[in-house]
Amino acid sequence: MSNLLARYADAIFWLARYVERAEDVARILDVNETFSRDSRGDQNWRSVLQIYADQPRFFAAHEEATAEAVIHFYTLDASNPASILNDIGQARSNARMLRPLISTEMWTQLNIFYNRLRQMSSREVAEPRLSRFCGFVKENCQAHTGITEGTFYRDEGWHFYRLGRAVERADQTTRLLDVKYHLLLPSVEHVGSPLDVSQWNALLRSAAAYHAFRRMHPSGMTAADVAGFLIFHRTFPRSIAANVDAIEANIADLRRRYELENGAAALERIQAVRRSLDNETISDIIRRGLHEYLDGLQQELNAVSRELGEAFFGHAPRHPAA
Repeated sequence: MSNLLARYADAIFWLARYVERAEDVARILDVNETFSRDSRGDQNWRSVLQIYADQPRFFAAHEEATAEAVIHFYTLDASNPASILNDIGQARSNARMLRPLISTEMWTQLNIFYNRLRQMSSREVAEPRLSRFCGFVKENCQAHTGITEGTFYRDEGWHFYRLGRAVERADQTTRLLDVKYHLLLPSVEHVGSPLDVSQWNALLRSAAAYHAFRRMHPSGMTAADVAGFLIFHRTFPRSIAANVDAIEANIADLRRRYELENGAAALERIQAVRRSLDNETISDIIRRGLHEYLDGLQQELNAVSRELGEAFFGHAPRHPAA
């Protein structure tokens, strides 16, 4: 690939990742706000820092992980590179580089979205209004996705866009599951309780998965059913398996249809992940430890991203992982 195409491919890949990341951070904040209504309060907000391994950065600037501090950190904090404000800012910067390749509609929507975020005050993201803010972020990210689907030219760039979105979505679904299973359930005695069921319900809704889940499971809700659905169910577009399939398909298409010779290591790694998913059951995963399994998946996805950067963009990722 030429240096020019490599630069564009990098920007397209990360444009997709940053928009998807902003949407999924909003989903995690939204479901955590629902969980935080129980007696654990600030402990629940500390769990978000653990999921993203952001404790050092956060506590360098804050003494306590209060709801107000954590929410600001992940929404409008300009000093936090992982905030939603900065995610959309980075997406906009990549879109600016891509102006010759993207539609006016794509650029305009991202620009308006970013400028609206910059104008927001802390009051607009405070806990009582957080769900409304998260809805605003999700709607704008989905608008971007719809405009992109409808206007982006179907060449190599389209495959890099879909690659970025799939890598990020798979990673973020592992984190969304981790919020509930590993960190937020108060104790084993609550498993199967009304609290447990209501939390799984909230998690499904935060992933826009509730109605799809109910088509497979019309009644009842267990941890194994929900986790299995979000990990394995390939017909649901936010499942881990669906996005692993998308990563594999897009790398293979780039190599076959566009005769790009690089990417063999990334393809082999994601094929190994896909085979693992094909051979696992949710019972096996829960028995060994769901958190450990999700953590391992995150490491493999980070390795795939690194190998894609080295193969197609001429460098290891310059951008921070989630």
